[in-house]
Amino acid sequence: MLIAGLDLAAEPKGTALAVIDWSGSGAELVSLTLGIADEAIIDSVADCEKFGIDCALGWPVQFVVFLTQHASIDGQAPEFDGGIEWRRRMAYRETDRHVREVTGRWPLSVSTDRLGMTAMRCAGLLSKLQSSGETIDRSGAGKVVEIYPGATLRLWGFDTSGYRASADRRSDLLGELQARAPWLNLRNHSDLMIESCDAFDSVMAALATRSAQLGQYEKPNESQLKQAQVEGWVALPTGQLEDLNSP
Repeated sequence: MLIAGLDLAAEPKGTALAVIDWSGSGAELVSLTLGIADEAIIDSVADCEKFGIDCALGWPVQFVVFLTQHASIDGQAPEFDGGIEWRRRMAYRETDRHVREVTGRWPLSVSTDRLGMTAMRCAGLLSKLQSSGETIDRSGAGKVVEIYPGATLRLWGFDTSGYRASADRRSDLLGELQARAPWLNLRNHSDLMIESCDAFDSVMAALATRSAQLGQYEKPNESQLKQAQVEGWVALPTGQLEDLNSP
């Protein structure tokens, strides 16, 4: 059984895809590709059971409504509040508020931060996957699920300070990871994970996606589900790293 994790960037440069095989008694990192384009991503995940993407899968519903109303050219746009609380509702999705509640940190805003360019690429990728025959459920119930590698690592008890900027920190983290998950065979990909933070995060995304595939994540509740199907929903693991190697 193949599980894929994608660390998505606005361009192929900086985009990394990891595919882990869970068919045996352990897990094996069968491929780790840096600088990958959409078509190659779609081909690579065709046989995967679950595919996790480190990127917002949609925009806040209220933000989309605001843009539609604001685009009025006939003078009929309503008056907008413009205050800080109103802006926060425009900036963050329901899942972002949930992530803040669980982790104590706000994710990047897909509406107001530079993540928007990557999210536009993600929207294109999702549309291509749908055209290839995949059913896309942005709440994570289908093949595709939204993943947050940094939050996943922290929930699993790892210290993530500085790891995106420092190869030495990634090397330390990788050592801790391998000590806790001896069943994970990284093959010859360790050097690339240390060299590239994007490659490192794609492997973490694949591990978090395994957690989602096992059902070990916080799903949207009944009142959140409809919004999550439009905006996306971050699958935060409820178990630990050691739980991933279960039958």
